[in-house]
Amino acid sequence: MEKRTDDRPERPLNERRTFYNSENRPVGREERGNDDRRESRGGDSRDSRVSRGEGRSDSRGGGDYKPRYPHKPAADRSIDMLFGLRPILEALSAGRTLEKIYLLRGTKNSVTQEITELAKAANVPMSLVPIEKLNDLTRKNHQGAVAFVSPIDYQPLDSILAGLYEEGKTPLLLLLDRITDVRNFGAIARNAECLGVHAIVVPSRGAAQINGDALKTSAGALNLIPVCREPNLKETITFLQQSGVTVIACTEKSDASLEAGTVDMTGPVAVLMGSEEDGISPEYLKLADYKLRIPMAGQIGSLNVSVASGIMLFEVLRQRLQSGQ
Repeated sequence: MEKRTDDRPERPLNERRTFYNSENRPVGREERGNDDRRESRGGDSRDSRVSRGEGRSDSRGGGDYKPRYPHKPAADRSIDMLFGLRPILEALSAGRTLEKIYLLRGTKNSVTQEITELAKAANVPMSLVPIEKLNDLTRKNHQGAVAFVSPIDYQPLDSILAGLYEEGKTPLLLLLDRITDVRNFGAIARNAECLGVHAIVVPSRGAAQINGDALKTSAGALNLIPVCREPNLKETITFLQQSGVTVIACTEKSDASLEAGTVDMTGPVAVLMGSEEDGISPEYLKLADYKLRIPMAGQIGSLNVSVASGIMLFEVLRQRLQSGQ
């Protein structure tokens, strides 16, 4: 072993180092205690770290617990999942709002028949799927049936429309044809709430599932604005027109441009927006009272549906503010 080459004195092995507190007074190791550990972690106390979920005491006494995959997002707990035929039947009978029901293909008995009838009456989408689909949804003993409980309660469109007329309000509705991206749906709901929409109408099939991502993207708007789930948008459009509501479709296929101001939007209006893939269905487009396109100066021929909905709804609000409504 090489000898020390500097002039520093040797420290006895049994000599204890002297520590000093914030007032420069000498303290013992025990008195220093947690302050030393907090300083070594940048002054952050353990309790505050645990409250933020950054660290927990290991049950084995091995120091602070660190997650194995800190980059992995937490599981979405905002939607409850039901397993088994009986729990799903009881939920439907109790009037709970279900987002969707998955049943094992080929299963036929009195319980599945009753579930089918109740789901149809409540406009709850239901799919007959293979066992692999159910196993992908959950690893628990699902017994051939899985359902998702909706985080919101759907409202009847006819009641909302009647209530608006009774209160002397001018209805502004938003019809969404097959919007499948949950974040797009959440952003659209946020636009709608901010711009004065009274209700959002979605089809019972082919629409985005309202889950935690949709609620988060909407910034809480889905807890404020009513959402109506209709089994047939074609019949819904006809019902709105018969109720005095003008249906305006937003489509790039139209020759009439939004900025021309040729369409009066100060009366009862329902704005119809199409899917991310192919826009508004042709059968719905034919029923619309007016078709408008959003003018664009760039090379890309279309906008994201959430952005387009915000532009359309702003034009409605602009006209109404100008007319003093």
